[in-house]
Amino acid sequence: MAHPTTQPLRRVRAALKTPWALSAALLVAVAVLDPQNLSTVSVFAVRALGHTAQYILFAVLLLAYLKATGAEVLVARAFEGRETRMIVLAALFGGLAPFCSCEVIPFIAGLLALGAPLSAVMAFWLSSPLIDPPTLLITAGALGWPFAIGKAVAAVGLGLFGGFVVRALSRGGALADPLRFYKRAGCCGCGAPKPVAPVWRFWTEADRIAVFREEFLSNALFLLKWLALAYVIEALLVEYVPAEVIAGLVGGEGLLPIVIAALVGMPAYLNSYVAPPLLAGLTEQGMTAGAAMAFMVAGAVSSVPAMAAVWSLVKPRVFALYLGLGITGAVIAGVLFQMI
Repeated sequence: MAHPTTQPLRRVRAALKTPWALSAALLVAVAVLDPQNLSTVSVFAVRALGHTAQYILFAVLLLAYLKATGAEVLVARAFEGRETRMIVLAALFGGLAPFCSCEVIPFIAGLLALGAPLSAVMAFWLSSPLIDPPTLLITAGALGWPFAIGKAVAAVGLGLFGGFVVRALSRGGALADPLRFYKRAGCCGCGAPKPVAPVWRFWTEADRIAVFREEFLSNALFLLKWLALAYVIEALLVEYVPAEVIAGLVGGEGLLPIVIAALVGMPAYLNSYVAPPLLAGLTEQGMTAGAAMAFMVAGAVSSVPAMAAVWSLVKPRVFALYLGLGITGAVIAGVLFQMI
């Protein structure tokens, strides 16, 4: 049991690790080390955040509505019927589910424990962290609608690619029993959705109104604090990182910048709300559109926290396949987007 006097210290340490504290620390560093540019950096971040505010408002309203109505249970319908149908629907429904690469893990565990085929689960697994309605709006606000639509197409395409590759490999029995610790249906906390129809008129039930209010406030705070940090970092990138450095690494034509961007993006812990502002800063510094797409796809699928969760969930061969499909799909998406 912790000593009572240590509890305030723990709260202080926890507060110092928040995005708000990081944003403030970065601005204080600028004020100390380069005070003449503090206003430039601050104004850039505030204006960028203000430009995205309309998208943030619509995004949190939409996300709260989806949660309050229970619309995420529609995803479960993608895992019924013939395997080909399941793969296609899982890839498409992945764009509707509001899961990041970490949040999708308990959902995936539940589906696998319930006996859903790995091919369809992989299709959903790969597409879901890449895009959903709120992140589509955030991406459009930071990088424009062509990039946002390209990301949505890449998400569905990656899901289809992964699903059909896994189906082909599964026919030989190499991917049987993918979970490390197999659990049958009914496991506690597995995360699979209950087969209950959504209630679209959620305001008729007090409990759902409470869910809407809680989701709206929590997601608004989440987006605001992370996007504030993202735009401060973007301002620092634009102000202090020479354009020729970015252009030298991930600029120029050809396959190499796209591959480098995918490999760098793979371990990065950038959720779909934070990545667009940072990529906007990098593209201003010389990052190509194809490299930006590869970076975003790879980072969404395989951040370090997500990889740790996947490693604990599935057997090594499935883990290796997940990473291989993610990085390959990121490179392909970058190459195709660069060609358009």
